[in-house]
Amino acid sequence: MSVYIPRNVSARSRSYTGTGPFTRRSAVVSICAALLAVATPAAAARGGEPRRVPGRDPAPLRRAHAHNDYAHDRPLFDALDHGFGSVEADVWLVDGQLLVGHEEAELDPLRTLEALYLDPLWSLVRANGGTVYRGHRLSLQLLVDLKTAGAPAYRELARRLRPYAPMLTVCAAGRVFTRAVTAVVSGDRGARAPMAAERVRRAFYDGRLSDLGTAAPASFAPLVSADWSERFRWAGTGPMPAAERAELHRIVAAAHGEGRRLRFWATPDAPGPAREAVWRELLAAGVDHLNTDDLAGLERFLRASG
Repeated sequence: MSVYIPRNVSARSRSYTGTGPFTRRSAVVSICAALLAVATPAAAARGGEPRRVPGRDPAPLRRAHAHNDYAHDRPLFDALDHGFGSVEADVWLVDGQLLVGHEEAELDPLRTLEALYLDPLWSLVRANGGTVYRGHRLSLQLLVDLKTAGAPAYRELARRLRPYAPMLTVCAAGRVFTRAVTAVVSGDRGARAPMAAERVRRAFYDGRLSDLGTAAPASFAPLVSADWSERFRWAGTGPMPAAERAELHRIVAAAHGEGRRLRFWATPDAPGPAREAVWRELLAAGVDHLNTDDLAGLERFLRASG
């Protein structure tokens, strides 16, 4: 694991001696943990806190992705209580604020990206010694789906991510330094140009199947997402057609061969045998993130699947 070292670190920061899963016993790595302890964003965290027993975080489910996470009663925290390794927030740029919601009509000026996600994550990472899940090295994926024009929305996102830099995975001059939270930008494709132009970037690009086999490096687009219903007709009823299974395995092999992770959206999500049949095929093929709005249902399935 590589560690990114911020510039202009104070003597107070260098004296930090704490340890954790994202730190090593050296003065260099202690810098990052020190920054977590002394640099607090201005906004107050909202949304509650996990209902977990202190010191007994569940083993995180790396492949569990909370689609439309913000629609749950306790955005972020419901997903964390079920051990999810990835959460998704739809974001709109409105009057200089990044508001979270599925439809423009339901936006609330109090439901900002900072209030629902960045501030609570910051508090957890500080409390847990550098990780979201205490005692686990998982870097939580925060998928930010831009619902307004991508270029201006991303520029505002990049600006608002800076105060949280010590907890965010960063790409500096093409090298990736993994931290407690990895932000990935999806949605409007207009974000691609300003992201590609950055030398130091605290977010990554959510690619599409068309990015496979291109020059876009995994350090820029580590995730590839696709609409299941546009690529496959099978929806879990009866055996999966052999040709479609072969195509699924081919896509997974292509993504993994380039060091990318793979996610499909619009997979069947109504509880029942059809959904579980699709999930079993996705697991067998090696798909990295299973998409759901049913947090408890996917947790039960994944834990039962081992």
